[in-house]
Amino acid sequence: MTRLLLTLILPGVLAAASPFAWREAPGGQWQLTENGRAVATYNAGIQSHAKAPADRARCCYIYPAYTPAGVNPLDDFPEDHWHHRGLHWAWSFVEIEGKRFDNWMFRSLRHQSGTPVRVEAGEAKATLGVSNFWVDNAGKAFVREDVSLVVYPARGQAREMDFELTMEALDVPVILRGDPVKGKSYGGFNARFAPRTETVIRTNQGLLEKKNDDLTHYEWAEFEAVYQGRRAALRITADPANLLTPHQWVLRDYGYIGASFPGRTATVDGYTLEKGKPVTLRFRVRLADVD
Repeated sequence: MTRLLLTLILPGVLAAASPFAWREAPGGQWQLTENGRAVATYNAGIQSHAKAPADRARCCYIYPAYTPAGVNPLDDFPEDHWHHRGLHWAWSFVEIEGKRFDNWMFRSLRHQSGTPVRVEAGEAKATLGVSNFWVDNAGKAFVREDVSLVVYPARGQAREMDFELTMEALDVPVILRGDPVKGKSYGGFNARFAPRTETVIRTNQGLLEKKNDDLTHYEWAEFEAVYQGRRAALRITADPANLLTPHQWVLRDYGYIGASFPGRTATVDGYTLEKGKPVTLRFRVRLADVD
C-alpha cells in the first residue's frame, strides 16, 4: 500500500511548477506573469480611451510588455497618433476588389477577435494562440489571421518572445501594399514607444544617425531609451525565412519602429493574399534592461 501511494503521489510532487501564469482580466485582456511579475498583455477585447475618437477603439495587439526589471517601453493611444498601439500588425493600404481599405487607422477595416484565446503555461515557455478576422464596416470578413505567441523565461536582463502571423484571404483576393505616400512604405509588424528621453535607434547596420528612416532594408531594428529613469531596449528581428526579406523598415525617433511587408520597391508593389494560400511572417521581440 505504501509503495502504491508513493507511485500515485510522487509524479505530482516531482513535477516542476511553471513560473508562468495566464489570467483573463476584464475587457478581454489576457495577462501573463512570470513568478508573479507582469510580462505582457494580449488585448483580445476592444480597447478604448476616454480622450480618443470612438473610431480608434481596437483589439488584437500586445500592450503592455515588460523587461525583466519591470519597464514597459510601449505606449497605447498616444495623443499624437491615437491609432498607434503597443506591438501590433496593420496595413494602411489594403486593396479589395479595386477599393482601398485600412486597418492601420481603421478606415473601413479593422481586426475582430475570432476563436477563443488558447493559452498554456509551461516550465520552458508560455504560449498564446488565437484566430482573428479583418472585417469591413458592414461586418464582412475578408482575411483570417492566425496569431501565435511564444514567451520565454527571462534570462538575466532580457526576455524574448516569438510572434507568428499567418494570413489568408477568405474569398476574394486581398492585396497588401506599402503606404503610397512618397518616401514611405509602412504596413507590417510594428511597435509604438512611450514618452522617454535619450532615444537611440540601432539596426544591424549600426547606429541610426538621422531622426527618421524609410525604405531601407534591415535585418533588425532596436529602440533604446530612458523611461522614468530606467533604461530599456526593445528589438524586433525578422525571421530571414520570411517572404521579401530583408524587410524595409519605418524608423521614427518620436517613438515608432516597424518591419514593412511587402514594402515598396522598384520590383515589389504589393502582395496578394489568396484563399487556400496562406502566408506566414515571423518576428522575434527582445525586451532588455540596459545598465
